[in-house]
Amino acid sequence: MRSLSGFAALGLSLGLLVTSLSGQSHAQNTKNFPVLGKIVVHEPTELAKLLDKDANLEVIGSGFEWAEGPVWVKDGEYLLFSDIPRNSVMKWKLGDGVSLFLKPSGFTGEPLNNKNEPGCNGLMIDRNGQLVSCEHGDRRISVLTKGGGKRTLADNYQGKRFNSPNDGCFKSNGDLYFTDPPYGLAMGADDPLRELPYCGVYRLAKDGTVTLLTDKMTRPNGIAFSPDEKTLYVAQSDPDRPVIMAFGVKADGTVDEGKVLFDAKPFGTSGHGLPDGLKVDQLGNLFATGPGGVWVLNSAGKPLGLINTGEATANCGWGEDGSTLFITADMYLCKIKTKTKGAGW
Repeated sequence: MRSLSGFAALGLSLGLLVTSLSGQSHAQNTKNFPVLGKIVVHEPTELAKLLDKDANLEVIGSGFEWAEGPVWVKDGEYLLFSDIPRNSVMKWKLGDGVSLFLKPSGFTGEPLNNKNEPGCNGLMIDRNGQLVSCEHGDRRISVLTKGGGKRTLADNYQGKRFNSPNDGCFKSNGDLYFTDPPYGLAMGADDPLRELPYCGVYRLAKDGTVTLLTDKMTRPNGIAFSPDEKTLYVAQSDPDRPVIMAFGVKADGTVDEGKVLFDAKPFGTSGHGLPDGLKVDQLGNLFATGPGGVWVLNSAGKPLGLINTGEATANCGWGEDGSTLFITADMYLCKIKTKTKGAGW
């Protein structure tokens, strides 16, 4: 388990949150969550329209090994998120706290000790209200059916198994766009079980057809559409080239060669982390994880501010009424209130 030094350094009390990863958590004090980090302002006027500089980043769960993939379930009013090393999907509901939702979540084989990241990563809700998972260990995109049990939506491209699907986003027509870096393989890019020689970005069409959109990104990761779906944003978690790419979406659903929207390398001193998960608001601004926490960028890629978590931060997602941003930061699950709402909310 990762160090709890972040809490110690900030002098926070864990007494308000007692989480059991094997079942229902103890009752939570929902009026007074402990807080984490700070807001760093780069463009005061523009950021003030989206986020209060004194907004609190509340810690609503802790003790996870590596939290990821938060997604809000409107039919039930709760959040689901991955704990990848523990091969689990966790559930958070206001007033109830954290409980185990699904295990195994992304790897159904044995043993687990040869995989660092066996569980599922990115989570999405499809148009039927079903949970769609990017599974590292089983190297597939799956759907948890409402009747119970999973179905495989895709596990290969032209007969070769994916590396380890990482994150995805739905287009309004129902097509799923997803990334496929090698993080779920026991030996990463050098794993002998690897079948594809590149890390791709793909489209899974409603009819099950898989299309390779680009093989030019070294470590594609988080992915999201602009509100008008004319741009596809893809984060690259490569320490040598930590960027967010913007790809123009063509009429047939494929993408152009893309351009760099944001280069995180000059901001490496802001804290731990690389470009990872990202989400977009209704106005086209990006909330993208990177060095130090979650960067708030306008649609041109200009940094407006940083939600500095003090931890390596994996992902974020909109929830509640659409204006709450949930953030997974290493061992913590957090939320912060914004002045905007998620795209499509």
